[in-house]
Amino acid sequence: MSGSYVPLLIIFGVSVLNALFMVTASHILNPRRSTPQKDMPYESGMIPLGDTRERFSVKFYMVAISFIVFDLETIFLVPWAVEMRNLGWAGFMPMLLFVAVLTLGLVYEWKKGGLEWD
Repeated sequence: MSGSYVPLLIIFGVSVLNALFMVTASHILNPRRSTPQKDMPYESGMIPLGDTRERFSVKFYMVAISFIVFDLETIFLVPWAVEMRNLGWAGFMPMLLFVAVLTLGLVYEWKKGGLEWD
């Protein structure tokens, strides 16, 4: 049984060595010449206008978190959809409950205005 993990451990070891080699090579080969152009806050070379620490509205973050939550829903829906016929009603009812809870959450958030950041 432990022999089946040897290829996995070899790949993991090669990956770690490759990562260490890349970090070491970048530090050795990187020329460290500081110029006024490189020290500017923006790499585009444009002179910054105004304050660079502009605050974002909390509503922006609420929309972003909502997107992540509802995007993660697909992680659960896609495998279920692939195996739906094999699962039958025993797999359909829990997924129906899952989608209903997410729909209620979306309706609640919509009614509270959580999807608008203007």
